[in-house]
Amino acid sequence: MKFYSNGKLFILGEYYVLEGAKVFALPTKFGQSLDVFPISTPVLSWKSYDADGSVWYNDEIAVNDIISNKQSSDDKVRNTLIDILHQAHIMNPTVLQTNGFLVETKLTFPRNWGLGTSSTLINNIAQWFQIDAFELLQRSFGGSGFDIACAQNNVPVTYQVKNNQPIVDQVAFDPTFKDQIYFVYLNQKRDSKEAIANFRKKQKNLTDEVSEVSKMTEELLKIQDLETFISFFKRYEQNLSAILETPTIQEQLFPDFDGLVKSLGGWGGDFVMVASKENPINYFKEKGFEIIIKYQDMIL
Repeated sequence: MKFYSNGKLFILGEYYVLEGAKVFALPTKFGQSLDVFPISTPVLSWKSYDADGSVWYNDEIAVNDIISNKQSSDDKVRNTLIDILHQAHIMNPTVLQTNGFLVETKLTFPRNWGLGTSSTLINNIAQWFQIDAFELLQRSFGGSGFDIACAQNNVPVTYQVKNNQPIVDQVAFDPTFKDQIYFVYLNQKRDSKEAIANFRKKQKNLTDEVSEVSKMTEELLKIQDLETFISFFKRYEQNLSAILETPTIQEQLFPDFDGLVKSLGGWGGDFVMVASKENPINYFKEKGFEIIIKYQDMIL
């Protein structure tokens, strides 16, 4: 059995999605596969490969440990994996009834890029167990679920949670100026749970802002030119900056850049989206940021 899920980039509506806003995200060309081979021994022999072919996780877990959710005190990766598999087992107990499995996961992006190592794993396990990936996410990691929507779709999506149910719509987004959009890796890992906790600590009643962001998602899909795109996101960043009481990433790191630098996901995290009239590659390389990916090379 072979499964695959796409990575994700959260373009518009980070944080606000938690309050019910309609948001916008892009599945990436990068993702993760999961290969499953039945074996007679009642264990899961698990091997996870990074994009360069190196093994970053290698373990053997007894099926009974998954069924009983038996975790060790010191191995965080193992504990997380057992918990996800335990929740999957609760949702469909038939998979682990008969035998064990040899399991291999393979990332097509470096693990530290933050494009969805966990969400692609959860969606792949959900496919394997034939269960709902959104429910599995809530039972294990938690979160808004937008990354699961990206994992499952090969086109841009809008995403909203209403009455605790995910609403995913495929949308058209193919800007004529996409050759002027780039993604730059900052290598500044943010803990998304910590970022969310910080947001919730600072927030007030955001009913008006949530409504505004939902409208902005619809507005974004209609933008036809680069100048409007840049000014649109600068307005969005300033609004969120006021709520987070944090300067935008452009103000913090790139105040002299002629164009847009927008945080994606937890502010100050892995990738930023860059848009500019001039090719920005030299600008970022001179500042020490070597990983700069063109829109067409990142997005499906």
